[in-house]
Amino acid sequence: MYVRVRRRRPGRDGAPLPPLPGAGLGLLGPAFVAAVAYVDPGNVATNLSAGSGYGYLLVWVLVLATAMAGLVQYLSAKLGVVTGSSLPEVLRDRMPRGGRLAYWLQAEVVAMATDIAEVVGGAIALNLLFGLPLWLGGLITGVASMALLTVQNGRGQRAFERVVTTALLVIAAGFVAGLFVQPPSASGIVSGLAPRFEGTETVLLAAGMFGATVMPHVVYLHSALARDRFGATPEPGLVGRLLSATRVDVGLAMVVAGSVNIALLLVAAASLRGVDGTDTIAGAHAAVESGLGTAIGALFAVGLLVSGLASTSVGCYAGAVIMEGLLLRRIPLLARRLVTLLPAVLILTTGAEPTWLLVLSQVVLSFGIPFAIIPLVAVTAKSSVMGRWANSRLTTVLAVGVAVVVVALNVALLTLTVLG
Repeated sequence: MYVRVRRRRPGRDGAPLPPLPGAGLGLLGPAFVAAVAYVDPGNVATNLSAGSGYGYLLVWVLVLATAMAGLVQYLSAKLGVVTGSSLPEVLRDRMPRGGRLAYWLQAEVVAMATDIAEVVGGAIALNLLFGLPLWLGGLITGVASMALLTVQNGRGQRAFERVVTTALLVIAAGFVAGLFVQPPSASGIVSGLAPRFEGTETVLLAAGMFGATVMPHVVYLHSALARDRFGATPEPGLVGRLLSATRVDVGLAMVVAGSVNIALLLVAAASLRGVDGTDTIAGAHAAVESGLGTAIGALFAVGLLVSGLASTSVGCYAGAVIMEGLLLRRIPLLARRLVTLLPAVLILTTGAEPTWLLVLSQVVLSFGIPFAIIPLVAVTAKSSVMGRWANSRLTTVLAVGVAVVVVALNVALLTLTVLG
């Protein structure tokens, strides 16, 4: 962590700029931790459902959602760099107690929906790989994720970042491999870039895809990751350089995450369209294994397992950041892991279709997005909070556009569902 050292003001008397807290690739990492949330099992379910059911129709949703997520994640990280505070901490100081409790409650519901998706995904992967019952696979996923949280607790953030980034690369390899065996249609991809829907179910899937890509819990988390990486009070002369490094970090991380998500949809569109049973992850895995080979099927299952393990650790970390920032209450990460694991394991014992649980969890996340984005845009646009680093008018307009799109999609979803 960077420790502030008082120096002469650079640029006026020839004093050198203070050293960056790390250099080059050493400045990258926080965005890659956040990016793991964008390739979690919920993404797998929604992207496979979209590709197998509707081909290339919803490619445009992933492209748009990834661009939106990149902007939102940069604003969150910028808030952490400039203010030395997380978004929940900044909001705590601006909310009455009742409003703060209500806001915390909805944020925790979002975090719980995230955790359910991650644990369910890991359970499905262990079932595919080893035939374990879903409840046992969910329990193992939760216990194994504790090991990742132990890295963060015991060896610090940078070690945690390296472990999670490695996991992200494994996930990418597992999910992208199928593209090399059966490449998608170039004309199909181009046609999928035209925004359109085909019925209520495609709106539901699109809402889930936005919820799975513009993840609300990592909007809260990324500001804390940037704060902890660069310190609470960086030298004024460093802020611009840190923000430049942050833009690169976010850009690279979102390219990786976006490519993985699009690859999942393309694999499903090219290999699973019209195949019976591909409306579930287990069915999709069987179809991938049958059509693309046992090795690709195994890579897919391994990618899903690592996705569940890494993303549930990140989700648990985000929940702790939310509670500590809003309520000034701290629960040890490992204890929190045990508490949030129970609902997911209990749901797995009910016999509900796990893939549909994943899709519904992403819809819940989609409804939580405005509660994260709107306050983020508001505080990062204020010079009283951000000083000279407040958002430009263009940035504010674009960020407001993100919130409007998500809210409109959710309203359309509710309307179409009610009307049948």
